Amino acid sequence: MDAGSDYGLWWLVLVNSVFFILFALSFTRPKTGRDWRSLGAFSAFIVALFTEMYGFPLSLYLLSGWLTSHYPTVDPFAHDTGHFWQILLERDGPAHSDPLHIISEVLVFVGLILLVVSWRVLYWAQRTGTPAMSGPYAWVRHPQYVAFIIVMLGFLLQWPTIPTLFMFPVLTGLYVHLAYTEEDEARAQFGEIYDRYAAATPAFFPSWGDRRPEPTDEGPPN
Repeated sequence: MDAGSDYGLWWLVLVNSVFFILFALSFTRPKTGRDWRSLGAFSAFIVALFTEMYGFPLSLYLLSGWLTSHYPTVDPFAHDTGHFWQILLERDGPAHSDPLHIISEVLVFVGLILLVVSWRVLYWAQRTGTPAMSGPYAWVRHPQYVAFIIVMLGFLLQWPTIPTLFMFPVLTGLYVHLAYTEEDEARAQFGEIYDRYAAATPAFFPSWGDRRPEPTDEGPPN
């Protein structure tokens, strides 16, 4: 395979991995072992993704025989072949201008913004000793974990690999488990206040019906 300009770019693996990991680190501020495990799982997903995107295309090597037999006109080791959904859907044109790729970038961006906004609300709630119930927390109880899942989903639409496809359901299950563990702690700390909030607010998928949790003043000062 002659892909000297496509792969083996380990500096890009490093730069992209460090950027996303440090971004997540700066807005999650892990304190407990559980927090660090959550961040570590996300970091493993990011490193696995960019290693195949710019370093060594392990998944393409493993699937090269299948690709050659089912898509004989496709170079199995070309960099654009990593945009695997475009190959499977037999879509023409540059991968980066494909609607699916654009949707993936939007998901990644939305996930990062949601992480930032959620952390801001949670930070002020922790400072005032009140449960986080405003901003994104007014729509779902665990927006930070939703943000991580959205980012991973965006990358899976953009550049799916065998390791990340296996990691995604495992990490999603981990985040769901961590979310409910944190809920038990919140109920122990805030009691009926959190019970009423949880009864009115979905855990992960916002409800667009006529429901709003009771307003709180844990947000930042004006």
